[in-house]
Amino acid sequence: MKEQQIQQSFEIAKARYAELGVDVEKAISELDKLPISLHCWQTDDVTGFEKADATLTGGIQTTGNYPGKARNIKEVMADLEKALSLIPGNHRVNVHAIYGDFSGGFADRDQIEPKHFQTWIDWAKKNNYGLDFNCSCFSHDKSADGLTLSHPDPAIREFWIEHVIRSRKIAEEMGRQLGSKCMHNIWIPDGSKDVTVNRLQYRQNLKDSLDKIFEYKTNDVYMKDCIESKLFGIGAESYTVGSHEFYMGYGVRNNIIVTLDGGHFHPTEIISDKISSLLLFLPEVMLHVTRGVRWDSDHVVNLNEEIVAIAQEIVRANAVDKVHIGLDYFDASINRIGAYVVGVRATQKALTQALLEPLAKLREFEANGQNFERMALLEEAKSLPWNAVYDYYCMKKGVIVGQDYIVNIQQYETDVTLKR
Repeated sequence: MKEQQIQQSFEIAKARYAELGVDVEKAISELDKLPISLHCWQTDDVTGFEKADATLTGGIQTTGNYPGKARNIKEVMADLEKALSLIPGNHRVNVHAIYGDFSGGFADRDQIEPKHFQTWIDWAKKNNYGLDFNCSCFSHDKSADGLTLSHPDPAIREFWIEHVIRSRKIAEEMGRQLGSKCMHNIWIPDGSKDVTVNRLQYRQNLKDSLDKIFEYKTNDVYMKDCIESKLFGIGAESYTVGSHEFYMGYGVRNNIIVTLDGGHFHPTEIISDKISSLLLFLPEVMLHVTRGVRWDSDHVVNLNEEIVAIAQEIVRANAVDKVHIGLDYFDASINRIGAYVVGVRATQKALTQALLEPLAKLREFEANGQNFERMALLEEAKSLPWNAVYDYYCMKKGVIVGQDYIVNIQQYETDVTLKR
């Protein structure tokens, strides 16, 4: 797309929005301050680097066998760099504990240290990326029966407690070295395939484990803890220990950030409606943006009604600086770099629409009981030229505008990933 065309379209859009009292330049500035955390596990289908023959367990599953998946840290980083070169703005990378650099020798989960992730820290510093981190309570012999922090065996619980504490220390060190606060997320697969008669006991075990984990006090300047619920998983269809109600109660009582994942609720539930409720009781919220299709299938995010509603709720709740956004999906059926670019751009497009919403006028209508006027303006806002603003933002950030990134990714596939 020609720069002159982009500029002309932007000027028209700017005038249209100005008529409604919207400052487009301010919206662009706000968008540029919103980092999105890209999940490293999209590059290699959640395999990690602990063992060459690692298999994915824990109620999660990748489907597809598209060629060119990353096989080592160097390839993961190269793929992430390529994806980020096609996305405007400064963003973050989210790393799971199974993605450590174990070239110096294998370290079990309860033995990992910051040194195993120094390669990531150095890379992030070089490229001006922030890092986020996750303990990995799955795909391990001690999670084979689907239980970790809630396990009835105290020795197994202690193993996972130690793993999570060490993961939190690693996150703290990432934040310290990079000067950018690292979000550490705790998710566990614990649950039951069929009906259990010990629901309370498993949840008591999980609570006790979390209490021990948080006895180690981290520096909030360098990292923040998040706890993430799930509805069910493969092998945990009847009961999940870490339900939304459990973590919401634990988070509010202990002032720990709750993570809302777009696919971790009943099919008719939406996380956009939960953001404002949590913000009344917690200072911040973590979002894992994904697209569930009939169940928590972690499809690539696209520009659908829910992602737009999530972005709108963040802006309408004045929570741009209180909500952290990370993507969480893993699709092995399509080009993996393309999956990143489509997902992040879709999220940014939703945020663009939200930041350009004529909110002052809408609030005025609502306060005056002018519900027809509010409805009409909401409808008209859907077709305002927000896309011209996003194209302009891409151009100003030196990133390919529009669909031209497709050819660029195809070339990378020919030159790099298909040769693996």
